[in-house]
Amino acid sequence: GKPGPPVHDDLVERDFTADAPNQLWLSDITEHHTGEGKLYLCAIKDVHSNRIVGYSIADRMTAKLAVDALRNAVARRGEVAGCILHADRGSQFRSRAMARELRRYDMVGSMGRVGACGDNAAMESFFALLQKNVLNRRRWASFDQLRMAIVTWIERTYHRRRRQGALGRLTPVEYEAIMTTTASQAA
Repeated sequence: GKPGPPVHDDLVERDFTADAPNQLWLSDITEHHTGEGKLYLCAIKDVHSNRIVGYSIADRMTAKLAVDALRNAVARRGEVAGCILHADRGSQFRSRAMARELRRYDMVGSMGRVGACGDNAAMESFFALLQKNVLNRRRWASFDQLRMAIVTWIERTYHRRRRQGALGRLTPVEYEAIMTTTASQAA
């Protein structure tokens, strides 16, 4: 849907950094063509480690797509109270269902300004990698084929194999493991 009035303030103002996991998550939706029509991916990224903490894939772009991605992230991450979820002003993120879901987990919504693409640059970089490494590699005949390819790439390659300069040449999974160990030793 068209961007509408923000239902949340912009709490981030382009400072996409966090000292620990589950402080700031970014979310966005991207779409891709298959022989059966468009497939939509809603992904949520933890800016601390660049890990994709939750996602959902569907053949319709609805509020449920965003809600399912959030539920997926919370199921994986556990302690999320106080975490900010920053998104654009797409109708999926402004839905009542989404507001209800954020309240249920004691999370805080944040929204960027319309047309301020810098707001989601951090998410765009992930989508660009996905595009290059999965989507543009071939034509996708079916939803299922592309869904499997996306999930496999996120879980195997992006999380576990792809080293990131911003993380000191570690993968998101390695970075979180090291940071968690360090934090518990300091405590």
